[in-house]
Parts: sequence; C-alpha cells; structure tokens
Amino acid sequence: MFSSLRVRLPLLFVAGILLAGLVTSVIAVQLFRNFAHDQTLSELRREANGISGLYSTWVNETFTATTRRNSRKAPTFAGANLERATGDLIYFDGVNLFPGEQSGLKKLNLKRIDWTSGQTLTFEFTPPGLHNVYLAVAHPVMLHKTPIGALVVAKRKTSVNHSVYLLVERLAIAGALGLLVAAVLALYLSRRIVRPVLALSRAADKVAGGNYAVEVPDRAAGEIGHLADRFGEMAVRLAEAERRERNFLMSVSHELRTPLTAIRGHVSALREGVVDDPEVAAHSLEIVEAEAQRLERLVGDILDLAKLDAHRFTVLKEEVDMEQLVGRAYETFAEQARQRSIDYRVEMHAKPVIVSDGDRVLQIVDNLLSNAFRATPDGGRISLELAQENGSVQVAVDDTGPGIPVEDRERLFRPFVSGGGSTGLGLTIARELSVALGGEISLESEVGRGSRFELVLPSS
Repeated sequence: MFSSLRVRLPLLFVAGILLAGLVTSVIAVQLFRNFAHDQTLSELRREANGISGLYSTWVNETFTATTRRNSRKAPTFAGANLERATGDLIYFDGVNLFPGEQSGLKKLNLKRIDWTSGQTLTFEFTPPGLHNVYLAVAHPVMLHKTPIGALVVAKRKTSVNHSVYLLVERLAIAGALGLLVAAVLALYLSRRIVRPVLALSRAADKVAGGNYAVEVPDRAAGEIGHLADRFGEMAVRLAEAERRERNFLMSVSHELRTPLTAIRGHVSALREGVVDDPEVAAHSLEIVEAEAQRLERLVGDILDLAKLDAHRFTVLKEEVDMEQLVGRAYETFAEQARQRSIDYRVEMHAKPVIVSDGDRVLQIVDNLLSNAFRATPDGGRISLELAQENGSVQVAVDDTGPGIPVEDRERLFRPFVSGGGSTGLGLTIARELSVALGGEISLESEVGRGSRFELVLPSS
C-alpha cells in the first residue's frame, strides 16, 4: 500500500505541512512566551514605578525635620485597594514608613532585594504562604533622594503561561483545520499528478511486452505532459525499429537464399551429370562463382553495417590525396563504361589533401559510382567531379538515370532497397561511413533526367 505513489505523495505532502506547522508553532509559541514575559515585566515596572511614586510623594509630604515620628499618617490609598485595582500583589521591603499606622502593604524580607541601591530590580519568587511562582519588580521608595525601601509588585507567572496555553490551543485548532484542508488538497493534487504517471506506467508495461500501440496521456501539463509526448515518440520509434529489424532479417534471408538456391541448383546438376556439354558446365561454374562472390559481398556489407551500428567501426587518420583517390575510383569503372558506351567523365576543380581514412573514402565513392552505373542505361552519361570550397571537399557523382521521386529519396538509403544485382546495402553503408568520417551525403534528383549524389567531407 505505502509503495504506491498515489499513497506516498499525499502522505509526504501532509507530513511536510505537519512538520512545517509544528516548527512554525514552536517558534510562534516561544516568541509569544518571550513577548508575554516582556509585556508582563513592562506592566509590572510601570505599576511599581507609579505606586512607589505615590508612596514616595506621601512620605516626603508628611515627613519634615520638625514632624514627630509617631505623627506620620498612612496614606488613604492603602495597599489593599491598589491590589484590587491592579490585580497584582504589592509588598514593601524596607524601614517602617508609618509607625503606628497600617499602610496596607505586606512586609517582605528577601535577601535578593537590595533596596539600598536605589535600583529597580526584576526577579522571580514564591510569596510567603503561597505555592506559585511570581514575576516581580521592586522599585525604590525615596525620601529626599535617599532610598528607604522598595515597593514590590508581583504577578503570578501562571497567568503568563495561561496566555501561552490559550495560544497553543488556538494554534492546535487552526493547525488541525489547516491539516485537513492540506490533506484534501494533497489528495486532489496527487491524483492529478499520479493519474498520468500511472497511465505512462501501464503504457511502459505494454511496450515492455512488445505492444507498441499504446495510448499516453494527451492532456497532461508541464513536465508530465512533456514526458508523455516523448514516451509516445519513443514508442513510435521502437515500433518502427522493430519493423525495420523484421524487414531487415527478411531481406537478409531473401538475399542469402537467392544465390544459395542458384549455387545449389547448378552444383546438383553438375554432380548428377545432368549437364553433359562442357560449355554448359563451364557456364554453370561461372554462375556458381558469381553467386559465391555475391554472397561474399553481401556478408561483408552486413558485417560493415553491423559495425557501424554498434559504433565499432575503426576509422584511421591519415593524409589523403583526394585527386589520386578520385582518379583511382574513376579508373575502376572505366572499362564498364567503355563496354556499355556510357559517356564517363571526371572533372578535377581542386587538388585537396585531407586528413581522413582513405580506404573508407574510396569505398564511399565506389558505392556512389556503382549506384550510378546501375541506374544509368547503356549510352547514358556519368560524371565524377572533385571540388573544394568553404572549408569542405565535395565529391559529386551525376548520372542520367530515371531519377528518384521525392517520397523515395530517404528510403533509398535504407538496407536492401537498391536492386539491379547489388546487395542493397551500398548506399546505406556509404551514408553511415560519411557520418563516421564527419561528413554527409546529399541527394538531388529530377525524375526522367537523373540524379546527383554529393559526398561532403571536412577539409581539415
């Protein structure tokens, strides 16, 4: 259950929200606690300052050098009234302010209160007879600028904590509601995200099983939509690759079967003595030799193509005199051109020397010329041209064959498309070799007038 993305995604989302909420709540509570503590102390300082000021004023007004000690009267604003007004406890620590009078201030004798310093003090303590801890501020009571005691205003610390508890309670309620909303939102978003992912997963299972006719989500947005589009393209390419592989194997089987059938028929006839005429027997042996050579070329071309597909084809780096190489290629087909009365020409517009694999370049040019001779009828015209411009070397082969329709030009470079006694791999290998050498082969053709194949290689 928890291994499913549709479960883990909302759980992770809610867990993230919960963790963020907890961290935020802890920080908020701590900040509020500090704020409430500081506010309470500020309030206590204000009250202590005001009340001690009242007592200081009363003492200074009722105390003179001629006034008898026992005649000083306690103020009418007794401490009990002040406690009811402020809601705090009020104490006094110091000398007896009003002998014989009840000031209403509870006496407090704490060693930590150094009222003789005349400074305002902040501290925590447990009042006599009580069990709770109080926050307190002690403010000096002054007589003619001389401290005679300290008035202490105290508030129970639990009142501060109570405010914090109220905040925590409200945060918990808000957090629970927020978590519920986040869970619903996470469930909705996870379904929106997971649905196309699950569809892609099912499609991937079908592709793995060999079924490439799969449907992928077509309304997904963002990265999921991009992934779905690329997956659909991949499925189409895999289907095309499998189809080409089947066609390739069928073509190879057919191409191998044809010469083997011919060889087997002639050999059987010779072995069984069906052929008595020496000339016919010699002709049969010539056919067997020709078909064996065709088999050798076919196997060699298949091996070359396999090496190119596997990127295991070795390409040498050497200086290649293109003028000599084109001349060799031209001489290879000169006799065939003479026998078929083909107007066969070569034009050298440059004498470039490039760094490449000479044997492979010659193989490409030979394949292009071989294709031109197969396409050109007797009495036609074939030209071989060498040129150099714009940092590249061009070797072009023009023929007066039937031409190639636009829709068939790309298919021409696929395996086993060419005919006329060839293996059907020459142009395929030529294109792959040109790419391996850092170049390309282009094709221009006009139906009824002929074609032009051009090999372009880097000049350096």
